[in-house]
Amino acid sequence: MAEPVAMAALILDAAIGWPHCLYIRIGHPVGLFARIINACARCWNRPEYGELSRRFLGVATMAVLVISSGGAAWLLQTLIISHAGSFGWLLLAICAWPALAQRSLYTHVRPVARSLVQGDIENARKAVSMIVGRDTEALDQAGIARAAIESLAESFCDGIVAPLFWLLIGGLPGLWAYKAINTADSVIGHREEPWSAFGWAAARVDDVANLLPARIGGILLCLVAGRGWRIMLRDARKHASPNAGWTEAAMAGALGLRIAGPVSYDGAWEDKSWIGTGSNQAGPHDIDCALRIYLRACAGLWIVSGGLAWVL
Repeated sequence: MAEPVAMAALILDAAIGWPHCLYIRIGHPVGLFARIINACARCWNRPEYGELSRRFLGVATMAVLVISSGGAAWLLQTLIISHAGSFGWLLLAICAWPALAQRSLYTHVRPVARSLVQGDIENARKAVSMIVGRDTEALDQAGIARAAIESLAESFCDGIVAPLFWLLIGGLPGLWAYKAINTADSVIGHREEPWSAFGWAAARVDDVANLLPARIGGILLCLVAGRGWRIMLRDARKHASPNAGWTEAAMAGALGLRIAGPVSYDGAWEDKSWIGTGSNQAGPHDIDCALRIYLRACAGLWIVSGGLAWVL
């Protein structure tokens, strides 16, 4: 049943995304995960605890998170399958739909290009600050465009490919357990203090959960672009993450650009490696090209999900 559920969830997400009226009234489901993570962090990530203790408590946090999210999703899925009859697949799709981010990602990246075309650098910086964690105050046009392209490529994996992968593999429990893991990585999976020990488990589990989806995402981007293979295979491992580099390198190769490179976080510069070849002077046209590749890759996921639903 996972295949038609996945197809229907993709359609719902593309059609309406997560409506702003719902976000205003109830937030987003991942907000609950963030509250659980922050509650555990307040109790367990204390400076008086030693590094080993905080690492163990970080493992305990991930266990609480995965068991609670996966268990709740399993219970919901079981109830729907048992009692919803022939409409069960549609209810499952409705429960899966909030975990996907096709429309949201597009609607967050597109305004960056639009502001750059209009010459409105301040609005472009503001728009890109909504989707990246780096400092944006001093970014020029090329830096803003590269940041938007990098975020689009990376989020294609953890916002769309990976949730869909885990939905197909594990149904609602797999999907929502993945979203909980990915949220934990975003909130506490950092190398800097005070998170390095407590967030160690979150970062490692997220690495494992994205291992196959990241490579699938990179392959799909190269397939729909018709290029990028050489750069993906050459530069994917230049990224600090074992996974994010695959989709970023694929997108860089598809666009013929250099992305990544030195970047500032909270006022501190990190000398990251460049990914790709050619110029690093990206602009709004490159964002638009990246969005077209992204849309074709999303269409590819629709074809795969629809094909699986038809065959199985």
